[in-house]
Order: sequence, then C-alpha cells, then structure tokens
Amino acid sequence: MARRDAREIAMKLFYQKELAGEADIDAVLAIETGYSISKRDTEYIEDVLKKFKENANEIDNYIKRFAKDWSFSRIARVDLSILRLAICEILYCDDIPACVSINEGIELAKKYSGEKAGKFINGILGSLVRSLQLVTEERNK
Repeated sequence: MARRDAREIAMKLFYQKELAGEADIDAVLAIETGYSISKRDTEYIEDVLKKFKENANEIDNYIKRFAKDWSFSRIARVDLSILRLAICEILYCDDIPACVSINEGIELAKKYSGEKAGKFINGILGSLVRSLQLVTEERNK
C-alpha cells in the first residue's frame, strides 16, 4: 500500500471518529476493497490517531486560529478530518515534510470534499506552516 492510501484510510478514521466518537481501523478496512495493508502502514495509521488523540485541543486551536472568517462549527466534517490529519503530520511526524502533508491534504479534499475545499485547506495549512517558520526563526535569533 502506498503512503497515500494509508493516509486516506487515516483520514476516514478521523472522519469516523468525528461522527461516531470512535475510530475502528478494522471496520474501515473491512469496507475498503483493494487495500493490502502492511505493518508499516498500520503503524503510521495508529501513530497519527494516537498523536491526534493526545494533541486534539492544540490541533483544533490551530484550525480555529487560521480558519479566518469561519466558525469552527461551520467547517465540513470531512474538511475538519483532512485538516486534523495534515496538521498532526506537520506538527508531530518529523519524517513527513510539511509540503507533502499540505499537498496530500489538498488531494484528499479534491477527492472527498467540495469544489473550494482544496483552497480552504491549502490556506489554513499554508498559514500554519508560515507561522511555525516565523516562530522557529525568532527562536534561532
């Protein structure tokens, strides 16, 4: 399985958790056909779910901060799931470049959300990364 497929499953689990209050990897995999999931992919999925659970408030606060002119409750649940996954990767997955997380978030939005969702997600994630870069630059001075 490609990382993109594992990321897609992770996003669906974030979405399932948002709707049902829990995420069941086996249930999602049972619905999905054509996926052969490796141990590495399972570890990635479990890792991002765990990292989100541990840091949900911080991740959601970043979304609230950078979703200009949007109330948190108005953000589509699928977009919220994509944002949570991408921000989790940006903040806590050092092996994944931020630009990859942003691009993959945009691609997930194109596939699963509305026409303008890709731009919305790109805007939030881009603002987050620029903000993090400014903080890093300030610390290094």
